[in-house]
Amino acid sequence: MSFIVENTSSGGDFTPVPPGLHLARCYRIVDLGTQTTEFMGETKHQRKIMLGWELHGKDDAGNDLNTQRGDPLAIFKNYTLSWNEKANLRNDLQGWRNKPFSEDEMRRFDISSVLGAWCMLNVIERPGKNGKMYSNVGSIAPVPSVVKQAGLPQPHNDIQLFRLAEPDYDLFETFGKGLKEKIQASPEWQAVQAKKGSQKPDKAPPSGFDDMEDDLPF
Repeated sequence: MSFIVENTSSGGDFTPVPPGLHLARCYRIVDLGTQTTEFMGETKHQRKIMLGWELHGKDDAGNDLNTQRGDPLAIFKNYTLSWNEKANLRNDLQGWRNKPFSEDEMRRFDISSVLGAWCMLNVIERPGKNGKMYSNVGSIAPVPSVVKQAGLPQPHNDIQLFRLAEPDYDLFETFGKGLKEKIQASPEWQAVQAKKGSQKPDKAPPSGFDDMEDDLPF
């Protein structure tokens, strides 16, 4: 399966994430379901997930990486749920753990194991289709030992995992309009809603996470 990374955007009161290398903690994974994308006249239907990180530290001017409300800036990246050799999900996770996945690990890796894990995000700016510049996660690396020894910051956000197999509707209501619409457009969401309020199904629609058995320490 080919792999396309969709546009990403910085969070937190629309305060842009400055480019550079930032200490970050993964706090959110969202199952986006099957999304339809078009590229050069070709239509594809691909299972997508979104990862979100809170950022800690300061910018080049010495200002805290915070929103106007004082919360850590957040940044998100959408991935195709694929273990293809060239897939960005696989490449980013391997960069994060600083070693490649074995075939056995890929058969049993649980993507939710990255929740709460710290990393270094290389944030770069890229122009969007509208000509505006947006902050994007360019690559992921492990936290250097010297940073760990100095002590990691106190986590800010609660861990958030949204799975279409068992939707957390309270969490869903905290999402922005664009993210809600993306999820609602997926056939997995529509299937769950069609069964909601009726007889409980024997088996929920696959989430894309269920075939990844047992956590692998990340």
